[in-house]
Amino acid sequence: MLQFLQLVVSGAAIGCIYALIALGFVLIYKATETVNFAQGDLMMVGGFVGLSFMSLLGLPFWIAFMLAIVAMAGLGMATERIVLRPLLGQPAFTVVMVTIGLGYLARGLVTMIPYWGTETHTLPVPYKDEVIWLGGEGTGLVISVEHLVIIVVTVLLVTSLYAFFRFTRLGIAMQATSQNQLAAFYMGIPVRRINMMIWGLSAAICGAAGLLLAPITFVHANMGFVGLKAFPAAVVGGFGSIPGALVGGLIIGIVESLAGFYLPEGIKDIAAYIVVLLMLVLKPNGLFGDNTTKKV
Repeated sequence: MLQFLQLVVSGAAIGCIYALIALGFVLIYKATETVNFAQGDLMMVGGFVGLSFMSLLGLPFWIAFMLAIVAMAGLGMATERIVLRPLLGQPAFTVVMVTIGLGYLARGLVTMIPYWGTETHTLPVPYKDEVIWLGGEGTGLVISVEHLVIIVVTVLLVTSLYAFFRFTRLGIAMQATSQNQLAAFYMGIPVRRINMMIWGLSAAICGAAGLLLAPITFVHANMGFVGLKAFPAAVVGGFGSIPGALVGGLIIGIVESLAGFYLPEGIKDIAAYIVVLLMLVLKPNGLFGDNTTKKV
C-alpha cells in the first residue's frame, strides 16, 4: 500500500503538469474553437526564459518564475496578434496547421539561440533533491519537494483562475466571449482584444508548467513533447471544461505512474492514449464535457 501511495503522489505531480498544459488547450478552444498544438513548445520556451533569468541575470527562482510568466503572456499575445489574427475567417484546419508550424519554429529557434542551444540544462531551484518523510524517516511515505511544489502551485494557479473568471469583469468578459463571440461583440465586449488576452493567459500557464517541470526533466529543446500527453488529458476531462482539464491531467499522470511500475515495459508510453480510446468509446464528450448540437 505504501508503494502504491508513493506512485499515486508522483503520478499526481506529473499529472498537474499535464493539467496546466491541458488548461491552456481548453482556454483557447473555448474562446476560438481552435486547438493550439504549440502548447507544449510554449512550455519549453517558458523553461528557457526562466533559466535565462536565473543563470544569466542571477535572479532568485521565484522572481524569475514570475517574470517568466509575464514574458510568456506577452509572447502569447504577440503570437495571436501577429500570426493568428490575420487568419480570422479561415477554416479551423488552417489555424491548427499554423500552430503545428509554430511549434516546429519554436524548437528550431531555441536551438539557434546562444546558451540555450541543443544542450540539456539544469534549473537551479532552491528545493532541488529535497524530500519530506511522512510517518517516520526510512519507513513512511517519501514526498519529493519538487513534486510537492508542483501540486501546491497548481492548486494555487487553478484557484486563482477560478476566482479570476468568477469575480473579475475581465474574467466574466472572457467567459462571455468563449460562450458566444457574436453576442459578446453586440454587448460591447472587445472580442479581438479578449482573444489576444486568452492566448496570453494560456501561454503564461504553459510557462509556469515548464518551470515547475524543469527541475525533474531538465530544460532542453524537446521538453515540449510533454504536450502530447496533455492533449489526452484535455480529451479525458472534456475539451471545453476547465475543471475537466485538471481532473484529466491527474488521471493521465496517475495511470502512467501505475502502468510504469505494475505493467510490462513500454505500456507507460501508450497508457495515456489507451485511456483516451476507452473514454471516447464510453463517454465521447469526456468526464465534464457538455452535449452540444450545432445546426448545419
